[in-house]
Amino acid sequence: MLLDVRGLQVSYGGIRAVKGIDLQVQEGELVCLIGANGAGKSSTLRALCRLVPSQAQKMAFADTDMRASPAFRLPHQGLVMVPEGRGIFAQLTVEENLAIGAYTRGKADPSAQYERFPRLKERRRQIAGTLSGGEQQMLALARALMSEPKLLLLDEPSMGLAPLMVAKIFEIVAEIARQGVTILLVEQNALLALELSARGYVMESGEVVLEGPSAVLLADARVREAYLGGSA
Repeated sequence: MLLDVRGLQVSYGGIRAVKGIDLQVQEGELVCLIGANGAGKSSTLRALCRLVPSQAQKMAFADTDMRASPAFRLPHQGLVMVPEGRGIFAQLTVEENLAIGAYTRGKADPSAQYERFPRLKERRRQIAGTLSGGEQQMLALARALMSEPKLLLLDEPSMGLAPLMVAKIFEIVAEIARQGVTILLVEQNALLALELSARGYVMESGEVVLEGPSAVLLADARVREAYLGGSA
């Protein structure tokens, strides 16, 4: 098991955002975590990256206890997140953003990412903050992939993008998964997330209320009613 989390809890003051969930991801899987706004999805990812205080009975990544790892060590171990809102360095060029993504590897050859994202190659000397939203999302993905992650955490990659660009981004994510990168995807667009992934977890009010193969969740009446607009 690449990621094995048991009893994860996240609290902000007196508010329990994540209420003791279990979460597992096997090497090579694409697993999604879906739910409405405020369900605790992003808090879960931020806890996995040690960006917010959390408690857990077990939080293991690649057989290492993540609870003992400060946030800055996790990319060296292969755990990398593309945050909600992309988190690019807006004042730096595309090329400079990619070089920062490679710091854990000690090499900054962006050729593989330029092949994957030809638009970034065209704009490699452009200031990242002047890119379109879709191009910024591509840059955030490419920057994360520069570190050759064992597990890629994606937090709402479709947020704020036009439908055509959402489709393009999800095509890219699917291709990344086919190339063997393990992915945990947090996404509000439940239909796209479930169609893309092998397994899924459904969160409500800080708890996992359903989990299983994505095809089963897609057919579940409760999921269809809550997230997919009713019966197909």
